[in-house]
Order: sequence, then C-alpha cells, then structure tokens
Amino acid sequence: MDWQNRLISVFLFVSEIFKENLQYYVQRMSNNSSPRFTDVEVITVFLWGIMQHCTTNKDTYNYTNNYLREWFPHLPSYEAYIMRLNRLEDVFVPMIEEIQKHFPDNFLENIRLVDSMPIIMAKEKRSSKAKVATELANKGYCGSKGFYYYGVKIHFLGFSCPGTLPLPDYIGVTPASDHDLSAFRQIIPYLQDSQIYADKAYIDSLDREILNQQNVQIYTPVKKEKGQKNLYLFEQIWSTSVSRVRQPIESLFNWIQEKTNIQVASKVRSSNGLMVHVFGRLTAALFLLAFNS
Repeated sequence: MDWQNRLISVFLFVSEIFKENLQYYVQRMSNNSSPRFTDVEVITVFLWGIMQHCTTNKDTYNYTNNYLREWFPHLPSYEAYIMRLNRLEDVFVPMIEEIQKHFPDNFLENIRLVDSMPIIMAKEKRSSKAKVATELANKGYCGSKGFYYYGVKIHFLGFSCPGTLPLPDYIGVTPASDHDLSAFRQIIPYLQDSQIYADKAYIDSLDREILNQQNVQIYTPVKKEKGQKNLYLFEQIWSTSVSRVRQPIESLFNWIQEKTNIQVASKVRSSNGLMVHVFGRLTAALFLLAFNS
C-alpha cells in the first residue's frame, strides 16, 4: 500500500469512529461549531505526522504545511492547530479502546505481562526545576536506567502473544514518583485466572488474599536477600525463565519509542498537551500494531 492510500485509510478510520463515538467528547457550544479545518483533520494530521516519525508537534505541522497542503487546504496557523489539538485530548483514550477491538485474537488470555515506562519532561538537574503540568507530573526515579526525571509513568498490562509483541489490555498513567504497585493494585480486582509476569518491583506488599480470590499468580525474578552476594543456581534459572517470558513487553516499549518518540516530552507546555502527547502517541502506535501498517 502506497503512502496516499495509507493516509486515506487513517482518515477514513478516524472519520468513522469520530462520527460514531468520538464527537460526543468534543461537542462545541459556539458559533464556530463547524470549523473549515475539521476535528477529524486535526486528529489525522497529528497521527499521520507521528507515523512519519515527526518527533514534535511543530515538525508535524511543518511536514503537513510543506507537503500535504493539497490534502489539507484549510490547515490553520500553527498556534490555532495546537489549540485545536489540545482541546481534543479526551478523544484519544476512547480511540485506543476502538483500536483494541481490531487486535488479532492469537494472544494467550491467561498469561499477561506488566511493566511501566517513563515519559520524560525534564531530566537530571532540570528535573528539580520543572513546573509544567504539576497536577499530573512530578519528579521520580527510573530504576532500570538509573536517573531522576520529571514527568509521568505509563503502566501497561498486556496479553502475551507467542512470537510477537504483547497486546495492551490495560494502560494507565501516574506521576513519576508513584510506585508501579500503586497502579497495579487498582486493577487486581478486575483480573481473573491470570498468570502475570513482572519485574522485581512487583514482589512486595501485594494483598495475597485478593490474589488468591481472583486466582492470580504473580511471577517475578528472585530478589536477593539483604547481604546475599549471589543467587543460588535454581534461583538464577527461575529468574532467567521469568525474564524470558516478560522480555516481549520491554520489546513493546522499545518499539513504541522507536515509532513515536513517546518518552521525550520536553516540548510539552501544559497538562492538556501532556495528555495529548501520551495518549495521542499511544494511539498512533497501537494503530500501527493493530493494522500492521
């Protein structure tokens, strides 16, 4: 499929679900309730720019203005485009839910993988001075990469799919300082008959009674005891086995970052912009995942 047909496919998909569902999230009560540059076009331009590896909203706008003017003749000024885009923050979560309906059914329903990834608005020294979107973001520590940052975390719980990337089932966002368990505890009551593979962060402080009631088993690598220098051989084997099962979710994070540059949010300037950055880029990534395009 050439790029023109892919662009048309994105536009038609957005148009269809916008008419059926998304329009109710952005209803206008003003004299400009039917702008010439439609909400469907705003969303299409944004998603298509991400799919073309535009790393910022400014890059997406310039790409559209320079190369797609014939497709979007009513493209407004950059400032007006950003204002319109940020007003559409509420459409991306239900759009993700629509995309999930198109995921293939070759997943293992009872084997799930859980992890989180950082969305970095400011890093290291700058993280202490950041003031953007304070009601959503704060300073936290990324243990896997060993640095402090200001931003949020995305939490994933996904179905394991043999031979390919896992399919996200639950996606949540918390401030950077929140422990991974805080988000995970909220969804345990909704899980049934599951084997969940996680990293060491999920070992402690879980309500075993609830896990037993839900028939949920948590498998993690072995954590060294205080003062223990090395794991025993059987602990090493177990840890390696668990890590192999959960490795695809790390591959999913790497793939999403490669396709959308989602972890870099240094250009975000508002809470609305942060939510558009996170869920908009997830929408673009999951669209590619669902339709293999």
